[in-house]
Amino acid sequence: MSILPRYFARTIDLLLTIIVATAAGFPFPSLAQEVGYHVIEKQHLDGETKWDYLTIDSEHRHLFIAHGDQVDVFDLDKKQPAGSIPAHGVHGVAIAPEFDRGYITNGNNNSVTIFLLSTLQVVGSAPTGKKPDGIAYDPASKRVFAVNGGNASVTPIDAASGKALPAIPLGGSPEFLAADGKGRLFINLEDKNQMVVIDTRKLKVTHRHDLSASCDEPAGLSIDSAAQRLFVGCHNQKMVIVDANTGKIIDTLPIGRGSDATAFDAAAKLAFSSNSDGTLNVIDAGNAGHYRVKQTVNTMPRARTMAVDPASHKIYLVAAEAEPVDPAATQPPPRRPRLKEGTFTLITVGP
Repeated sequence: MSILPRYFARTIDLLLTIIVATAAGFPFPSLAQEVGYHVIEKQHLDGETKWDYLTIDSEHRHLFIAHGDQVDVFDLDKKQPAGSIPAHGVHGVAIAPEFDRGYITNGNNNSVTIFLLSTLQVVGSAPTGKKPDGIAYDPASKRVFAVNGGNASVTPIDAASGKALPAIPLGGSPEFLAADGKGRLFINLEDKNQMVVIDTRKLKVTHRHDLSASCDEPAGLSIDSAAQRLFVGCHNQKMVIVDANTGKIIDTLPIGRGSDATAFDAAAKLAFSSNSDGTLNVIDAGNAGHYRVKQTVNTMPRARTMAVDPASHKIYLVAAEAEPVDPAATQPPPRRPRLKEGTFTLITVGP
């Protein structure tokens, strides 16, 4: 038999298998499993080339982008800007849907701005420690927690009233945080290579886990609440998977350079690391006892933070282009290159 008839025969057999499996109700591999993730779109956004964390409000289909002295609000369905919220050196946004509230960390004036998710209107503010950075909402305690890089602490805020409570000392410089929804808050301490655990109801540190055996400068942090696994992005190009109950490192995987965020898609059973070297690592997290790098997607240099949409399973990142380095310069280039104005870009990655 020639090659061509054999090819058509195999194609027909495959199509028949798909039809029979679908009709019988058997699960069939998803498109993401078959062809993987890729960059779907790159879209220019106006504004300066300063940014930090991204957050998604699934109910209102909004992507919040920490962008200099404002939060850009992007409509995920219409694929266009939906407004902005003023801020003061914004780093992160947390949302509490049950209270119709969003919370913005202002690194330049030591506060959190409170706004309505439904209208984007600012309705209040709360004081924090010095240089608040990452922020997260804990539904178990109904509190928002903002980590303060300037004085190594975390500020709890009552989500309903907006009242700030006394800050909790951490004993190290916090980078990012994640809540398990059951009354525990996990915080990476970048300068100590540690993770601390906070009881969100009693407002005290309960455990301190050493990550130094595998992780240098832990940055991004996310959680698989069902499996009680934490995904930590480290600056030594490793992701460590940590048992949330014991603090034990159960797996270590290679990732890109300059990881600043990790994320977990519960439905797809995938974890992600977004890296400043222009890569996005896709981690198979379907087996809680073993993890593997499933794919590495080329995104854009400096696309180091991200948010995952649980509805569409798309990943959103932002970045900007760097000015070219002068080959005749006598001084070494700066650690962070000068970025081109007008090149701020929203990157959409999907299956």
